[in-house]
Amino acid sequence: MTTRFETSPARAAAMMVLAMAIIGAIDNVIAPMSAHIGLWQFHFIRSLIALPLVGLMALAGLGALRPRRWGAVTLRSVLVSTAMMFYFGALAFMPIAQALAGLFTSPIFVLLITATLLRGRIGRWRVLAVAAGFTGTVLVLQPDPRAFDAATLIPVAGGFFYALGAIVTRRHCAGEGAPALLAGNLFALGLAGAVGALVLAVLPQPGAQDFVTRGWIWPIRPAMPHILLQAVGSVIAVFLIIRAYQTGEPSRVAVFEYAVMIFGPLFAWLLLGQPLGPWQAVGVLLIATAGAIIAIRSE
Repeated sequence: MTTRFETSPARAAAMMVLAMAIIGAIDNVIAPMSAHIGLWQFHFIRSLIALPLVGLMALAGLGALRPRRWGAVTLRSVLVSTAMMFYFGALAFMPIAQALAGLFTSPIFVLLITATLLRGRIGRWRVLAVAAGFTGTVLVLQPDPRAFDAATLIPVAGGFFYALGAIVTRRHCAGEGAPALLAGNLFALGLAGAVGALVLAVLPQPGAQDFVTRGWIWPIRPAMPHILLQAVGSVIAVFLIIRAYQTGEPSRVAVFEYAVMIFGPLFAWLLLGQPLGPWQAVGVLLIATAGAIIAIRSE
């Protein structure tokens, strides 16, 4: 039986903005948490906590948990989980504004892939959006050509894989239930975390204590509040995103996703004291504007 929801643009916008506020807040715990636990262990434990919550979402009638097309859902899960690995890895060593800027290059990559590989047509407005988004990304990341650091591009790699996941979602997973897609993503992240932790246990990196190369840590009491906040908060945020898209016009609702470009840096400033320079603020505005143009012109 298909669940119907009353259309309400204002309610959909409010739910999406609230979801972005939650994400903007909980993603700021990654930096302090990275001092206590590794990336791989974090994803494994977070998935163990979050997957049962996704099961409850399915029981509540928010969609089927079993995929219709296992191959498509598996491919999407691998792509999106790879994007999240890059994004969360970047959060450990760069301000959230920079990590989000890299991740939110995904609409730009979607248009570029659509135009070059899929032979789709894009209009002048979306070409302008690509230019604005690229300019905004450069302003936020502020790469120094005299001292280039490839680590600056890590969140951009996340944006590329997230774009691939979005294309697979649109073309091959349109009929899937949201719990199935979320569970697939969490399972892929948990599996990657388990494999990564196992590899680091067998082949430990001498002296490596950073977020990405740190092996299994026990006990993990200092990190558990952060992991619980991430697991519960992310599931609640995704629940709100699902309901927002169910109760509003998708192309209009998508515009409000860019509120995270405001909430992320705002909470980083309030909680961690991370500053945002004036040119970076302009870059955030350009990225959000580019995303809004792409969403509206994609109707």
